[in-house]
Amino acid sequence: MENRSIVGRVILIVTFILALAGLMILSPIPQDQSYHHFSDTKKILGIPNFWNVASNLPFLLVGIIGMIKSFPMVSLRTQYLTFFLGVSLVSTGSPYYHLSPNDATLVWDRLPMTVGFMALLSVIVSEYINQRIGRRLFIPLLLIGMLSVWYWAFFDDLSFYLLVQYYPMIAIPVMLIFYKSKQLETKGYWLLILAYLIAKIFEYYDAEVHALVFLSGHSLKHIMAALGIYLFITSHIADQRKASRTNS
Repeated sequence: MENRSIVGRVILIVTFILALAGLMILSPIPQDQSYHHFSDTKKILGIPNFWNVASNLPFLLVGIIGMIKSFPMVSLRTQYLTFFLGVSLVSTGSPYYHLSPNDATLVWDRLPMTVGFMALLSVIVSEYINQRIGRRLFIPLLLIGMLSVWYWAFFDDLSFYLLVQYYPMIAIPVMLIFYKSKQLETKGYWLLILAYLIAKIFEYYDAEVHALVFLSGHSLKHIMAALGIYLFITSHIADQRKASRTNS
């Protein structure tokens, strides 16, 4: 077990250094304006881009469920509540963006997502590496996440934001593989990761999916991501609540 954790630590450090070096070497990455051009622009009930707006409702539902389930926790309550609060706020930030897609409204889509990502990262550090370290990282990670969005908004450079969004997609599987919790399974996290990857595929093939079914890939991205969070809640939160009571 100790050897596994050492390997995991080395991978985390090396990949972070490489990602940070890439961030410093790369030229500024401006927001591609074609990002705002979605396949489904249908107006229904007077609401433009109706399905891209309405498909965010599941985030509110799973966010509320998650907060209710997290509230009785003895440990990590604040981190979990912040994660699910970020998920809930996606249901307002993302519709606001999709009503009028542009860089200014995209800020309010990305902020709650980043809050959720960073809170979840601190949770995983707490659960699988060290609870004290995870708690200490909680506020700094939130600030770094929000700063990455504001940096992009003010300087039109996505590089910092991309690091914050995608480095956890490397770090989280490494932590799940090389670090083990005595009381928690990893199934919920793997379901969440799988759903997120499928959601990103739907997002990338927005128009192609829309040509096959009545919903666009981007709308299905919202639904799949919310489904992943629901599966995470049903398969992981109960274990965490038990572990929280045991450790208290």
